[in-house]
Amino acid sequence: MALTSMLRSLSRLSRRGCAGPGPGPGPSPFRHHRYPYSPFSTAAADAVERGFAGLGPTAKGEKARVVVLGTGWAGSRLMKDLDTSGYEVVCVSPRNHMVFTPLLASTCVGTLEFRSVAEPLARIQPAVSNSPGSYFLLARCTAVDPDAHTIDCETVTEGEKDALKPSKFKVAYDKLVFACGAEASTFGIRGVTDHAIFLREVHHAQEIRRKLLLNLMLSDIPGISEEERRRLLHCVVVGGGPTGVEFSGELSDFIIRDVKQRYSHVKDYIHVTLIEANEILSSFDVRLRQYATNQLIKSGVRLVQGIVKDVQPNKLILDNGEEVPFGLLVWSTGVGASSFVKSLPFPKSPGGRIGVDEWLRVPSARDVFAIGDCSGFLEETGKDILPALAQVFS
Repeated sequence: MALTSMLRSLSRLSRRGCAGPGPGPGPSPFRHHRYPYSPFSTAAADAVERGFAGLGPTAKGEKARVVVLGTGWAGSRLMKDLDTSGYEVVCVSPRNHMVFTPLLASTCVGTLEFRSVAEPLARIQPAVSNSPGSYFLLARCTAVDPDAHTIDCETVTEGEKDALKPSKFKVAYDKLVFACGAEASTFGIRGVTDHAIFLREVHHAQEIRRKLLLNLMLSDIPGISEEERRRLLHCVVVGGGPTGVEFSGELSDFIIRDVKQRYSHVKDYIHVTLIEANEILSSFDVRLRQYATNQLIKSGVRLVQGIVKDVQPNKLILDNGEEVPFGLLVWSTGVGASSFVKSLPFPKSPGGRIGVDEWLRVPSARDVFAIGDCSGFLEETGKDILPALAQVFS
């Protein structure tokens, strides 16, 4: 597929030498582009002066630098297969590990531990920790200058009281690969971001487990009303896709396996509701959908068809006016283009993702590529929009 061709092209170029002429026009034009030096911020200039390679432009005769934005499935696979004998790799991401998302739901209830689903980037691509010119930078990209071949970055320090103040710097690139993924879709529904928990990162799973166990203990306090106990122990999942269905199943197993033994005083109060606007697992075969529906109902999950209109601190409101109180709300209604991707000065594919050709190149910017959930085929390519499933790229 296109990602494989991109990797092979990078490897071929590295074997020919970075300063070589590179291949001519065609599917993989990976010519080593030398770009003019552009002014850097004072912080970046100081860092370069201190000998911090990986910020300034590469010099003639040095390895070309591939800058990868993101540590998701696409970015991690690219870095794993990148030929570091011919390229330096610099990864910029607010996360220093890849998350094995299919098993993330299992960590919420203790079936798996969090370390089981997080693979450090240094294991995926050791060069970022032991090669002089390769780095992992705990930061996020805020802007790109295709003409100067630089990106603007800002360090990530959210939630760290004793951390350094966020600093801004520039990173120069020879090849830039956007692999920054997508963000959870809220459809502009009020209250989702404030009162629901997504399930896309390890810290999301940690928060879900913390909230679930806290509610179990709070519900056993003497004097609490029946109504409040039922609310605390009502786990609501919005979204009937693979993540929502998997998490609902894990929750029901947790109730059967653990709650009835360890929290016997409140075992009859805890229950799970899965809310979906249409039909669960709508992109799958009808037989699989029916099987999943039967299994969820059999395990005690309540299925509700409806559209969420508003989310408040302790309840959500459906389109028919029904109020659904909850103690835990998990939001898994799919993903869409992030605000960062939408802000980029590139043509967009349907859905607002970075538009690419059949070789994952961004046609309007030299030496810029986009892979994974942040990218999509431009309409003029005539290519069908591919579903965001790993099987498509295998």
